[in-house]
Amino acid sequence: MNRLRLLRPPLPPLASQRRRARTDGPAVGRECVEVLGHTYPCDDFTNVTPKILAKVGRNLHNQRHHPLWLLKERIKAHFYSAYAARSGDPLFSAHDNLSPVVSVEQNFDSLLIPPDHPSRKRGDNYYLNRNTMLRAHTSAHQRELVSAGLDAFLLAGDVYRRDEIDASHYPVFHQLEGVRLFSNYQLFSEVPNGEDLKMFEAAGRRTPHKQEVHSLEAVKLLEFNLKRTLGRLVRHLFGEDLEVRWVDCYFPFTHPSFEMEVRFHGDWMEVLGCGVMEQQLLNSAGAADKAGWAFGLGLERLAMVLYKIPDIRIFWSQDERFLKQFRVDDIHREVRLQALSKYPPLHNDISFWLPAAGEPAFHANDFYELVRAVAGDLVEEVTLLDDFTHPTSGRRSLCFRVAYRHTERTLSQQEVHAVHGEIQRRAETQLGVEGRY
Repeated sequence: MNRLRLLRPPLPPLASQRRRARTDGPAVGRECVEVLGHTYPCDDFTNVTPKILAKVGRNLHNQRHHPLWLLKERIKAHFYSAYAARSGDPLFSAHDNLSPVVSVEQNFDSLLIPPDHPSRKRGDNYYLNRNTMLRAHTSAHQRELVSAGLDAFLLAGDVYRRDEIDASHYPVFHQLEGVRLFSNYQLFSEVPNGEDLKMFEAAGRRTPHKQEVHSLEAVKLLEFNLKRTLGRLVRHLFGEDLEVRWVDCYFPFTHPSFEMEVRFHGDWMEVLGCGVMEQQLLNSAGAADKAGWAFGLGLERLAMVLYKIPDIRIFWSQDERFLKQFRVDDIHREVRLQALSKYPPLHNDISFWLPAAGEPAFHANDFYELVRAVAGDLVEEVTLLDDFTHPTSGRRSLCFRVAYRHTERTLSQQEVHAVHGEIQRRAETQLGVEGRY
């Protein structure tokens, strides 16, 4: 497998200020965070937890015969066989070992995400400090790979986001990124009289369908090539029967932008985002004479559809009954998860008054993160049952239902009661809410 090594070294550990970690074991101290052998100073933005750091370095997408590894290898094999350079070698290179610790500049600024964009919120990301974070998307490496001279590449890795809790959301998941750039000749080479067409126009204007610097002909060809490429990939993985639809959307780093949705358990589920790369991004990476497209797909979500996996937590299971089902000699062999014993869920509710006006605002993601920090993978889902505002006092109360279900054994009400009580206590002390128990 081709890998681009040491494109950018890990962010410096500030050895003059903090001691270097003696092991690669992750840890969150009062003054510093240790992860992947480096130490980073804490500040008012630090919000990463030990349970999240314990996932860093697991690299499920690189564990041989793990379902995410199988899916990644199938996608790589498809791109290697379907797209070849003039030399006959694979057109796309593949990279799956870049560090998930990135700078805020890499994660946001390099992708033209403005300083006030909601995706930067502390409540949605895992920050080591104000300048360093666990990447929220593999796109954080786009500029450095393009700057290294790559025109066509795949990039797989683990990404981290604070999010809701249910069967298809998890704070750590895995993405596979794809980028392809074209010169003017490459883009129009198969078009009659293509030598007369140009990718760029000097006096263009931005519309919902194109960027101001791109010609309409170039954008239509890029969009066609992108959707054809992803359509071929999906048909390769799932066959012709999978229902697929395209939805127009917005990303700061592509325009126009699209999402692909597939039908899963009777509902439409978004599995990837894509679009024509913002030319400003390519200009900053030293590729001003080229235009291109990019996509990012969620490996877990595709694997859930492909292998009929009902709960995203199962990917982290070390249960041999689960893992042995994916030990196949041929990565293209059809695999369907044989369900493990379905253990019954236990439901417990938690109600509380939100902090009064003037106190720190309550954010649902903070509550979800608190639940994860206490209960970890014992929690299957957290659902908002009731949002009530008192007609006289104006105070607001929320009620959440927490569903506990272990993926490998039956839980007792006694152990769930102890965990739930700790969640209640921490909600009051850490989030400033007033319990209604």
